[in-house]
Amino acid sequence: MFFDTKHLKTDEIYLKLDKVSEANLEKKWVDAYHFKICSLFDDTEVGDCNFRVGNTEKLYFGGNIGYNVYEQYRGNHYAGKTCLLLFELAKMHKMSYLIIACNPDNYASRRTCEYAGGKLESIIDLPTDNDMYLEGDRQKCIYKFNLC
Repeated sequence: MFFDTKHLKTDEIYLKLDKVSEANLEKKWVDAYHFKICSLFDDTEVGDCNFRVGNTEKLYFGGNIGYNVYEQYRGNHYAGKTCLLLFELAKMHKMSYLIIACNPDNYASRRTCEYAGGKLESIIDLPTDNDMYLEGDRQKCIYKFNLC
């Protein structure tokens, strides 16, 4: 089930729903929302993000939230503010916690997780059969966010 997301905005940005993707049990994919991050002042797209619903083993390694702020708009905490908005959506889905995973050397993403109140749970080695491992990643920082 997907919810209305028009309320996901701050005094600077809003999340414009781009598309939703339904779960695919064969691929172990969950329902997901895909957004454009837009400036509230002039509707400029400043990045994109997604929110994957649920807590599965695959999501533990990949995380519930993915974000990308375009280079010219970085430094404004847009990714962190986006995470805080997506936490509201996670609560609508009755999630008590979520995970954001990032590469250990991605210091900007690690700062974003800390800005949004995440606690570094661990730095894990990826299983050798994981898609990200097969693409070259070896470890992930696992940040946990308690939503209750």
